[in-house]
Parts: sequence; structure tokens; C-alpha cells
Amino acid sequence: MSAPHPIPSVHLAPLPFWRAVQETPGYFLLVTLAAFALRLLFFFKFPHVTGDSLVYGDIAKNWLKHGIFGLTHADGVRPTLIRLPGYPAFLAACFLLLGNEHYNAVLLMQIVADVITCFFVADLARRTVSVRAARTAFLLAAVCPFTANYTAAPLAETLSIFFAAVALDAAAAGLSRVEQRRSAWQAWVWCGVAIGCAILLRPDGGILLIALGLYLPWKMWRSPAERVRLFWAGVLVLAISLAPLVPWTIRNWLDFHRFQPLVPQSASDPDEFVPDGFDKWVKTWSADYVSTEEIYWQVPDEKLDLDLLPSRAFDSAWQRRLTQTLIEDYNRVLVVNPQLNARFMHIANLRILQHPLRYYVWLPVLRVADMWLRPRTEMLPLNSRWWEYANDTTSSVLATLWGVLNLLFLAAAVMGAIRGPHPRYFLLMLLFVLLRSAFLGTLANPEPRYTLECYPVVLVLGAAWISGWSRHRKSTPEPAAK
Repeated sequence: MSAPHPIPSVHLAPLPFWRAVQETPGYFLLVTLAAFALRLLFFFKFPHVTGDSLVYGDIAKNWLKHGIFGLTHADGVRPTLIRLPGYPAFLAACFLLLGNEHYNAVLLMQIVADVITCFFVADLARRTVSVRAARTAFLLAAVCPFTANYTAAPLAETLSIFFAAVALDAAAAGLSRVEQRRSAWQAWVWCGVAIGCAILLRPDGGILLIALGLYLPWKMWRSPAERVRLFWAGVLVLAISLAPLVPWTIRNWLDFHRFQPLVPQSASDPDEFVPDGFDKWVKTWSADYVSTEEIYWQVPDEKLDLDLLPSRAFDSAWQRRLTQTLIEDYNRVLVVNPQLNARFMHIANLRILQHPLRYYVWLPVLRVADMWLRPRTEMLPLNSRWWEYANDTTSSVLATLWGVLNLLFLAAAVMGAIRGPHPRYFLLMLLFVLLRSAFLGTLANPEPRYTLECYPVVLVLGAAWISGWSRHRKSTPEPAAK
């Protein structure tokens, strides 16, 4: 008896997605209904309007009513540049079509967008792994509660995840067509449009463009015959992605006499005082979401509690007394004025001088780990201090279970990255995740939601590993198709 033929290591071209749906329409229908049911559960049980939601909403209302992209102040509406126009434009369109300040309608639109995202994630898995992986990715995306629960909040996350999935799927389509010597310009146009929309929603949407900009030269080096096509693909994506920023930059120059193609790092208008000393001081010890909630978001207007600071916020008893005095002075005025800001800056500089590795390496790593690994409870009525079981046992148990579920999703993705089968264009996906994670480590306010734009990659990698369970038990690979 001859030995069985080994499964080829090359990635097979899967069936078109519409044919995959036609082959198992009942499966896709049931999973789609489950996706809507999960998101409607969050819509009815856990709607969440945040301070950022109200900022976006105020800009949208003023844009519609007064024609000013601005915020309401005591003396009227003033132009602002603290937010990019993408999400306010989405809210303005919803308010115009569905009713002013009708946030429920906004959330329902986000639910639809997030369910559509599931199809793009599945198509990305189809293009890069297999049809079987596409079905698995569709299921994982449909039942993932960490992306689903943000549909119940008027925030940019849902649309950002949507455009990240579209951009990656379009890039995979473009790369595949280039390899097959077929026309790819439509795929690259859609990739550029998706990245441009992602940038208009959040400035860190540009990390998609950076990842592609690093991947294409590597691909050109590996595939000399495709260099010209890949070069012009990169030029096309770059031009389309950045084109929407041109009118925004011109507007900022006319209104504020400032060259500002994105938003200021401080998210403040030119006439506002920026407490950069306070922010820098926070970055010398902040490593978790709890500190963001209990300290960072309290300034201004709320008192700070010295006892809520972690032990790493002090390097000596003398430094603790200095910090205590500073916090007491802040609590008297509830605002970081220039004098207090200078004192925060002084303490921050001392701490950085004493422990530069902690500031530049260890704390950013811890912040990234916290954003990826902690229980994603920020949108649920659960205690953020989930490890303090004695204070609220029920909340802590539920948060722990929520955290375990998050770890299962991440573990599947890690197994997909380590054991494979690696998706085609795996390096592009990995670059995006690593670059975004590195950027997030520089922030003073770690929040788990900032990693959600990477979840299309997490879901595809997890699907690649899970779908490989049954494939490795078979000696006959799936039939290749265009």
C-alpha cells in the first residue's frame, strides 16, 4: 500500500464567498440571526452613553443646525478640532434621516454595520485561509461579545472595526489579484476608501496605512515580477486614504491658522490649556484601566483619592508626601492650572530620570497587556476592580468569566499564529496588530476598547486554527477554486 499523499503546505484558493453562502444558506441565516440577537440584547439591556458620545453628538447637532463643526459653549457655538469629522458626520446623517438626537436609531444602525462586519471578516478568512475557515470566522465574529457590546454605545468603535475589516479584506483581494496577474485596481480603491474612512473616524486608523506601507515594499522585494503593480497599488491607496484629510486640513488652517491634518495629541482646541505635566505624571505609573477610570478621567472637576494610586506611583516616602501635597492642592480647585501642572511635570521628570526603563519600556508593555488581557467589563455594570472578590463577589465572578472568554478568543488567535495554518498575507495582519499595540502603549489612558480594531485579525487567526482541527484529520485537501 502506498503512503498517503501529504497535505500540501500551499494555501488553496477558496470558492467565491457568495457560493460558500449558497452551499450552506441555513448555516449563514442562523448565525446571522444569532448575531442580531446578541447585539439586540446589548441594545436593550446595556445601552451606554458616555461623555465622548455627548461630545460627538453636540458636534453633529451644531453641524446640522448652525453649519459649524463645533461645540456648544456659554457664549454660543465655537469651532473645534478635537474630533475628526467621521463619526460626527455619521451621527449627523442619522439625526437628519432618523430624528434629532435619536440615539436609539444610531445604535440600531451600528448593529447593522457590525453584522455586516461579520461577513467581511468571513470573506477575509475565505481569501486568506479556506472556505471552512470563513464559516468558522463568521460564527466567531457573530458571537463575539466584545465587539457586539460596543454597538450599544454611540462611539466610533463599531465603525472603526467595520472599516478595518473592509480594508484588510480589500488588501487581501488586491494582493491575490496581483499574484494572479489580474486587474486589481477596484480592490485597491476600496482599500484606500476604507482606510480613509478609518482615519476620519479616529487618527489611529492611519496605522492600517502604515502597516500596508511597510508590507508592500517587503512584498515587492520578495516578488520582483510584481514590483510595478504593487508600487502603483501603494500610490493609489495612499492617495485615496489621505485625500479626505485635505479639506479637513484646509478648514483647520482657515479657522485656527494651524496646520492640523488630524487632531492634536492632547485632543484640545488651540485656545485651551493642556495639562501636559499631569498627563506625563500619569504615564510614569499608569498601567491599567482602573487607573484611567479612577484618576485620569476625574481631572478636571472631580477630587482625586491618594489611596487609589498604586504603590508604583511613589518611589520613596518623600515622593509620596510631595504627591499628597500636590493632590490636596488640586482638590481645592478641581482643575490643573499652570502652577499645578508645572509641579506635576517636576515630579514626572524626577521619576523618569530615576527609572527611564520603567517609563519607556515596562509601563508601555504593561499597558498593552492590560488592554488586551483584562476582562472587558467597561461597557457592563460590573466592578472594574474585578479582583477584589470580598467587595462584590457576584460582580467579580462575572467579570472573571468575562475575562476567561476574552482569553479564549485570544488563545485561539495565538494558536493560529503559532501553529497555523498561517493565513496568506499573515505578515500584513501581524504588522497591523503589532504597530497598533505599540502605539497604544504610548497612551496615558489604557482602555481595552482601543484593541478592538485588531479583532478582525484575532477572529481570522482563531478561525484558521479551529478550522484546521478537522482538516488535519483528512488526507484530501479542499478543492481549489477561483
